[in-house]
Amino acid sequence: MEAFVTTDTENPGLTRLRARIAERWDSLSRAERAVCATLTGSSAEHLLYASAADLGTESRTSNATVIRTLQSLGYAGLSELKQEVAAPFTTAVAPEVRLKQRIEYLGQNLATIQQEVWKEAESLLSLAAQGNTDADYSAAIDVLIHARTVYCYGLGASGIAAEHLALRLRRTGVSTRRLTVDGFRLADELLGLGAHDAIAVFAPGRVTRDIEAILDRANQVGAKTLLVTDELRQALADRVTATLAAPHTPTGITAEGLIGILIADVLVQGIVAVGPDKALVASQELNELRAQLGY
Repeated sequence: MEAFVTTDTENPGLTRLRARIAERWDSLSRAERAVCATLTGSSAEHLLYASAADLGTESRTSNATVIRTLQSLGYAGLSELKQEVAAPFTTAVAPEVRLKQRIEYLGQNLATIQQEVWKEAESLLSLAAQGNTDADYSAAIDVLIHARTVYCYGLGASGIAAEHLALRLRRTGVSTRRLTVDGFRLADELLGLGAHDAIAVFAPGRVTRDIEAILDRANQVGAKTLLVTDELRQALADRVTATLAAPHTPTGITAEGLIGILIADVLVQGIVAVGPDKALVASQELNELRAQLGY
């Protein structure tokens, strides 16, 4: 296997892990110390793909002990550790290298492939369910529900989540506009953004020139902004109105937009709960239009 960037160079996630273990070592039980020894002896790549059961077997403890140990170290669970370890891997390693490593790990056994996909999805769902408070969602809904038009933008594969939010908001009576272009043409799309509008940006972990331009334009005209992200919450906190955490796949096994889509569902249901009459009218009109089209 080709050199793995976060194994062969200093990985911030592993550095923080070792620091947490050192700080809490005296308070850990014998079994928890065994888990810590396994964690510190593992490469970043191994931690990305290992399950709690795998680590339990390697440390001669159990998956429950692994989870308990991680929580004692201050993590919500194994998924949170994976997110931290994955950050430099996903930004610094070429996509074809990541794909090759993923293929080598999963192999050709369909049962294993299926198990790994569902396992990672389950872990991400668990982490996402704990990632945002009711106050976080309330602030995000407030941004969207009072907007004249909600612009929706997603970086790369996260565009699927942006498209999903735009479609579902439109079906509840909220005017939306999906930003589907980048670069030169993006300027035309942002020209109509005004003070009474809002823009939802799905950006897992990279601030591109386009995202910079979107946020600058929103601040310039006074439009409110909602950021749905994995790694940029703190970095962009002072440039957006509201933020929501959306854990990103650490391995590429599951879809990049998976959690973003579900967060969009939470937002839409929250808006429907606040303004049910508007949503009902929009639903009725939509069904009438479908009937006219023969559906």
